[in-house]
Amino acid sequence: MAPKREKEAIPVVELDSDDDNGAGVGAPSQNNNASSTGAPPQATPQPQQQPLAPNCQTLDSRSFWKAGDYAVGPTARPYIAQGQLEHARVHPKFLHSNATSHKWAFGAIAELLDNAVDEVQNGATFVRVDKIDVVKDNSPALLFQDDGGGMDPEGMRKCMSLGYSTKKANTTIGQYGNGFKTSTMRLGADVIVFSRAIRAGKATQSVGLLSYTFLRRTGQDDVIVPMIDFDISGNWVEPITYGSQDDWTSNLKTILEWSPFASKEDLMLQFEEIGAHGTRIVIYNLWLNDEGIYELSFDDDDEDIRLRDEAAGGKSTKIQQKIQSHISYRMRYSLRAYASILYLRTFTNFKIVLRGKPIQQHYIKDDLKYLEVKTYRPQITTLNEVIVETTIGFIKEAPDLGVSGFNLYHKNRLIRPFWKVTADGSSKGNGVVGILEANFIEPAHDKQDFERSSLFFRLETRLKQMVNEYWKTNCHFVGYQPIGVRNLQKDQTFKPSVGVTPKDMHLDQTMAGLSANVLQNDSRTKSSEVVMSSDNREPMSVDEICEENIQLFMRCEAQVQKETELRQTIENLEKELEMAKRKSAQLASYLETKRKQKIMKQPTGTV
Repeated sequence: MAPKREKEAIPVVELDSDDDNGAGVGAPSQNNNASSTGAPPQATPQPQQQPLAPNCQTLDSRSFWKAGDYAVGPTARPYIAQGQLEHARVHPKFLHSNATSHKWAFGAIAELLDNAVDEVQNGATFVRVDKIDVVKDNSPALLFQDDGGGMDPEGMRKCMSLGYSTKKANTTIGQYGNGFKTSTMRLGADVIVFSRAIRAGKATQSVGLLSYTFLRRTGQDDVIVPMIDFDISGNWVEPITYGSQDDWTSNLKTILEWSPFASKEDLMLQFEEIGAHGTRIVIYNLWLNDEGIYELSFDDDDEDIRLRDEAAGGKSTKIQQKIQSHISYRMRYSLRAYASILYLRTFTNFKIVLRGKPIQQHYIKDDLKYLEVKTYRPQITTLNEVIVETTIGFIKEAPDLGVSGFNLYHKNRLIRPFWKVTADGSSKGNGVVGILEANFIEPAHDKQDFERSSLFFRLETRLKQMVNEYWKTNCHFVGYQPIGVRNLQKDQTFKPSVGVTPKDMHLDQTMAGLSANVLQNDSRTKSSEVVMSSDNREPMSVDEICEENIQLFMRCEAQVQKETELRQTIENLEKELEMAKRKSAQLASYLETKRKQKIMKQPTGTV
């Protein structure tokens, strides 16, 4: 189709981490000769294509954890046009090392779901996750598509940039500007992005290719991202060029050579799938596991995507079958199960469609019995007091199923599922599950854990205390014996008679401790062993010691808080005293002045 007008085309852009010009990495650099009306900048001369490196003709491994194991050879000095400053470059190997922040493939998928959820504020009503087949080599590819606001050419370049994020609202999940790169590179070696957007009455569509395979096989020592843009405001689809038509054509040729689409017509068909606005992401050359099989399984369930290495195989007992049917286990290998608890609250007009079937929200709260709501007031330096409500209870399968832990959300997004805060080997807290939204602490970059701050450790201590408090008052409902009852039975059974000797008394106490230990092992608590004291004090179980340690820690925290408050009070009183002294001095000076004026006004007597 003949273009209505010639604008200019983006040369192959270099992915950079410098964002000072506000246009995003890879966007055309601003030129002093550009007019204030938005005239396109002048094209800069491009360096010559680097020759193919012998050791980079093919990927050494299709396994993600081995794909970055290759030697980096000497790099040529980049071409710098006259008057331009040299900038830091990003080696393609960084794409892989950066993606290793995602230890879990579902964590990477969750990042892409978050991006679609953040588009709800721009009108998105769905995100589609599916498997498509690549015609070129009949391999599977992973598809993400939403009907949000889409990205214009500038937005596409910001998406491909490192560390650039425009999401500053309190409601958005993304904030670091790194999720798209880490998540797509964690799932596959290559990704192609299609996006349509309308900005200020101008409709555009853009294509961007981030290909680890292309960078490796062509021996690049800088991250090169081919992109092309179209103006679709009129009746014709017109290429937007920022340099020469040859540059635009070169970008198109590179995209067609290294993407799953063999012709320009195939690329245009992808936009028809999007509609008026939205984004379509295709991740291909998916990673394999150590056995040479695709890490993601699309064949086990036509309505699900599963992690092959996490799914249980072979025969299992009835107890194992119960455990494997619980959401805490299924979320490890089933994307449908994981996505069903990924968000705490249901979206009003938005749905996640996995392989043609919408995901039904799973409320962990509905799986609990004997519910209680406990509050926590974290000590943070904000004007408004923060109150965190935690729902806690026993799972309905307790005590037969040993599932426990807290599900921590941040801005409606699940960060840490079924986090067990009690000690291993102890029955206390067995079957106790909690749900809370901790917006006062920051998640890690992969959004699978929280940053280890003092607020996090205080929260952990408070959650341990919650489990202890809940266990004391509710464990008998599911067949566990409270510690206090055991101690009472022990005291009543082994009360010494009058007239026994100290030696006999010590023997009775030892027998009491031994009997208590036997009683504890025979009971349903199955708790840890009793710790005998060296003196005549009663023996204590490990659970009791842990509880006492938590109580002491909380008392210590309270004392530290009181000390801080007292110091603040002293400082305030000292300031008030200083102000009072100054006022007193001013008042004394004022009175002295008045006294002198009064003396001077008195009539002098005659001699």
